[in-house]
Amino acid sequence: MARNFIACKQRVHNRGTPPVGFLDQLVDWGTSASDEIFVRNELVDIYSFVAPELGPWSDDRERRAAMLEVLRVLAGFESSWDWDAGRDVTNPHSNQPCTEEAGVLQVSGDSMNFDDSLKDLVRRTQGSTDCTAFRATTKSNHPFALEYCARLLRFTTNHHGPVKRKEINQWLRRDVMAEFLGFL
Repeated sequence: MARNFIACKQRVHNRGTPPVGFLDQLVDWGTSASDEIFVRNELVDIYSFVAPELGPWSDDRERRAAMLEVLRVLAGFESSWDWDAGRDVTNPHSNQPCTEEAGVLQVSGDSMNFDDSLKDLVRRTQGSTDCTAFRATTKSNHPFALEYCARLLRFTTNHHGPVKRKEINQWLRRDVMAEFLGFL
């Protein structure tokens, strides 16, 4: 079924607008992702950071739509929605296999250290926690890249500079979240 994205095509900072292909993959992942990714918890996580812009949420379905909106904007900031983006050459810490970012959401292998469940997800997906393989997997396995980042954002808001510095917040839109809700 073809989706008619309107609100979701809104510009993100100076990155442009997300491609329909990215939005389709984001919604496809969002409709099939495990419920546990979106449930309320007591941690200070991404939902705490974006509550003023996108909350409050009445149920986990709204939290799911909010996560899709966070990922839409974050992918714009991190890579201009480029699934094959390589390391951030302006990041002085991105110089080792496990600190080098990759993919649409610019996640690095050292982020697996935030929780064993992240290592388990990587191991189930690629057979090991090797950081070089992790970079390749985040570029080639798009559902994995989205799930990994969503799970990571539930443990920390410090891994992604644009989240940590709240640069994404002014670009988050309730009407986009509402459009995502309609697709879910």
